[in-house]
Amino acid sequence: MNHSTGNSSSKQKFPETNLENSRVCHMDTLIETLPSRREHFKRSCGGGGPRCNEASVPGMVTQRSCVYGGARVVLMPITDAAHLVHGPVGCAACTWDIRGSRSSKSDLYRTGFSTDLEERDVVFGGEDKLLKCILEVDEIYSPSAIFVYSTCVSGVIGDDITAVCRTAEDKTGKWVIPVQSEGFRSFNKSLGHQLACDVLLDHVIGRGNAETVERSVNLVGEFNVAGDLWEIKRLLEEMGIEVVASITGDSTVAAISVAHTARLNLVQCSKSSGYLAEEMERRYGIPHINVNFFGIRETMDSLISISEFFGLESAESQIVRMAKETNREVARYRSVLEGKTVAIYVGGNKAWSLIRAFEDLGMDVIMSGTQNGIPEDYLKIIEKSGRELILFDDANPLELSRLLNKYRPDLLVSGAKEKYLSYKLGIPFCEFNHDRIKPFSGFRGFLNFAEEVDKSVNSRVWKLTSK
Repeated sequence: MNHSTGNSSSKQKFPETNLENSRVCHMDTLIETLPSRREHFKRSCGGGGPRCNEASVPGMVTQRSCVYGGARVVLMPITDAAHLVHGPVGCAACTWDIRGSRSSKSDLYRTGFSTDLEERDVVFGGEDKLLKCILEVDEIYSPSAIFVYSTCVSGVIGDDITAVCRTAEDKTGKWVIPVQSEGFRSFNKSLGHQLACDVLLDHVIGRGNAETVERSVNLVGEFNVAGDLWEIKRLLEEMGIEVVASITGDSTVAAISVAHTARLNLVQCSKSSGYLAEEMERRYGIPHINVNFFGIRETMDSLISISEFFGLESAESQIVRMAKETNREVARYRSVLEGKTVAIYVGGNKAWSLIRAFEDLGMDVIMSGTQNGIPEDYLKIIEKSGRELILFDDANPLELSRLLNKYRPDLLVSGAKEKYLSYKLGIPFCEFNHDRIKPFSGFRGFLNFAEEVDKSVNSRVWKLTSK
């Protein structure tokens, strides 16, 4: 597939949804912002969404990541691979090395490297330096595979990382895999997700050999943040279902190489990996279903869909029983959270997949925004919510603070960058991305989630702040 024109590829795989006929409540401006940004903040009513999936306004402090960052999100959790960034050392800081994903398999996990391109390399080229670094990483760490990422600088100076990777493969006998992930290829990191999926499809999946297990699945778009994967695997294994590969949380190169032998793909994060599941269905005939293991009802519905696919008629009663038990345990949290309001500002997938989880706690999501959302994400938010709410896209810190100050939700759910802004405004905060320490997936994980939300919202410290 040709990715030489990043924006056009992004449009091809992540098309704009026609919202011309969607009904939008055009009300007074929600917050004060630049005229060019006003349409990025909308109050939905019946199916409308904000402007999104376009380049950020020049000069605005965007919270987005780049194409390279999107590729790293998908590939970095592979536990026994090395990840070498061909660019300035600052690019290597945008990694999963500092994030809360977990591994049970490898000391190599979350070990990233950089070629540390400097001015001399920009002038004379960095290919020799890249080859030397690949050989050194292989000699010291002996990884199962080495992923080599291009960045804006290596892309601009024209280093041929594909040719270098071929030479390195001949010298090491290892899989040395190029990832053409120059950050400037698109304004939306979703293209990086797609590039990473293409890398797995073209260089890893299908290269291994294994027998097909009748009841077997791949978990696609599951990155084992704070151990989420292990709770999901436990539930599936209790149903008699084997997980061939998790793509890519707590996975190995060998496991992903035989992912084509699974009977079903379970797509947890469609934003990052839905494309991979679609391609695996086209290439290998493996069907896929979308699942969501955040919340009692979403977990129950997902497990029932899986049991129906494999014809596990006896499993449904067990699933319903677990859901009822969890619901009873959550009641003590629901009694103190009922009616509280929530603002969500996360990636496109979580912006809608968390809504029913909060409803399970008796809470109301009053606003939801994404940093890299596409129109389909906002339509899913509206569908899941079933009520009028505020939608916003790519909000900078000033815009987000104005939203929070004006509508004063009882809780903000977001990532590490928004934590201290929320605290300064006197608004409780729940970390849902990579800095949390407990799993939130599945029935047991939802109890952790309920406890975390309760501690955040009902902490006595908020009585000391002036609102």
